[in-house]
Order: sequence, then structure tokens, then C-alpha cells
Amino acid sequence: MPITLEDKLVVAISSRALFDFEEENRLFDAEHPQAYMQLQLDRLDAPARPGVAFSLVKKLLAFNEPGHQRVEVVVLSRNDPVSGMRIFRSAKAAQVSLERGVFTQGRDPFRYLRPLGAHLFLSANEKDVSEALALGYPAARVLTESVQASHANPSEVRIAFDGDAVLFSDEAERVFQSEGLAAFQRHETDKVAQPLPDGPFKPLLAALHRLQQAAAGSKTGMRIRTALVTARSAPAHERAIQTLMSWNIAVDEAMFLGGLEKGGFLREFEPDFFFDDQTGHVTSAARHVPAGHVTSGISNVPRTLAGPAGATPEPAGTAEAAVPAAAR
Repeated sequence: MPITLEDKLVVAISSRALFDFEEENRLFDAEHPQAYMQLQLDRLDAPARPGVAFSLVKKLLAFNEPGHQRVEVVVLSRNDPVSGMRIFRSAKAAQVSLERGVFTQGRDPFRYLRPLGAHLFLSANEKDVSEALALGYPAARVLTESVQASHANPSEVRIAFDGDAVLFSDEAERVFQSEGLAAFQRHETDKVAQPLPDGPFKPLLAALHRLQQAAAGSKTGMRIRTALVTARSAPAHERAIQTLMSWNIAVDEAMFLGGLEKGGFLREFEPDFFFDDQTGHVTSAARHVPAGHVTSGISNVPRTLAGPAGATPEPAGTAEAAVPAAAR
């Protein structure tokens, strides 16, 4: 019987998202990569320090048990194959069970998401993330400057999501930016019974829901705790809840913050990762928790293309230009 990943939650991750390769990356030159490659070779037996998404990966892999491989993590990297050896050795030293990897030596890696059937792609490379999102895969640019995840909840994978342009489409955000807050509230009240269209991360939330059900009662003792952390407030909160109900997916916590800064609330929730489309919120969150920028929706379209925008419901970062990521 052929080997398949179809029945698993599949996470594709770059080397810089999984491990702290920032020092090595400063040496990287796409035109002349030999110095970088030599440094990685020289450090082949020096385990790399955990990166921003390390806690998320290790906890997800803890859902696996003999005879029940529920999660697959695949390194999908612009690294060269020799540098890939250090990644696998670092994973072994950290007791993280990685078996598969694709190393493209500078070429675009995102095209391999399709044969992997990935439910999530995490990378420090903004272009790769944008291309993955355009192909329909949940993807986020990892802020490598983010703090490490808390160790307080070893048996829970905690993931927090923004709503509009992340779990949901940016339909309502477009109304807000073009017509303002009053129009946004009217729009959401008028359409309260109409579910929001799917956003780029709906497939990941659904896959996490399936993983939770599949692992219920297993010997791993692992569970998933999710949170919706949004700038929505009443009455616009109701459409978000109705949308989740229409999907038959429940989140464990919902925070309708009405524009309050999210960082302090995320610090208390202690997620292993937080996803948001607004650069201001992601940057703020990164001071407290591991965070990733979802480069989708109207807030990530240059203003010259998106047209005039009104005040934003998420004031810290709307439509700001994404910060260019390094090559890997």
C-alpha cells in the first residue's frame, strides 16, 4: 500500500522558522552562497537553537504515537542539501522527529506544497508566503524576532487567530476601509445570519478540529486550544460567531477587543503561535508571543492599488507595507 499523507495534519516549515539561524543568515548572499554553506557545514554537529515556531512543531508532533501518525512536519527550505543535514541533526538533538525535507538551494520551495497537501506553511520569506497564499494554502511569514513560546502548557497546543482576512475573508474589512466604522457595523448587522466567506486559514482551523477529534482519548494526553482574537466588537461580533457555528467548528476562547491592543491579551492566553494580517498587530504581538504575518486581504494591498482608506478597526498597522524578509 503506497505511503500517503492524506490522513494527517501536514505542516511545511522553513529552516529559519523552526530553528534560530539568524546569525548564519546574516552571512547569506544569494549571488555567492558558498560562505553560508561553509558555515553551516562547519557547524554541522552544533545543534541550532529553537526558532519561533519550534514549540508549535514539537507540540503538534506529540500527537503522534506508535501506530497513529496524526501529524507530519516537513522542512521546506531554500537551503542547500548539505545545510539540510544540520537541520535534521539539530532536530534529532532536540528530540523532534523529522523524517521529510525538501531543500531547493535558493529556488522557490512553495510549489512543493501541492504534493505535500500542506495545511500550513511557515516561512521567514515573505515572497514564498505570498505565493503560497495565492495558491490557496494557509501560510504566514514568521517574525523571527518574536519571543519564544511559554512552557506553561506542555499538554496543549495553543493557537490564536485574527478574524477578518485570516479565518474569514476580508469582505467586512473592505467595507470598513472604504466607508468607515458606521458602515462596517451596519453591514455586519444586516448580514448577521449570512456566514462570512472562508478566509485563508479556515482550512487550518478545520484540520486542527479533525486532529482534536482523532486524538480524543488517546494516550498522548495532548489537546488543542484555540482562540479568536479580533478587533471586532458588538454588534459585529455576532456574525463571526454565527460563521464559526455554520462551519460546525468551535473555538475555545473569543476576544472581541474593539481595537484594543492585542499583545497583552495574547500574553495571558500564551499561544504557541498567533496569526494576524495586520503588520502593526503582528509586530505588537511578537513582543509577547510567537507571531506570524498573514499577507492576505485588503490591508496588505499597497494604498496606491487599494485606493483611499478610512480609519481602520485595527489601527496599529492597517495597510502598512510588509517588512521584507531575508532570503531564507
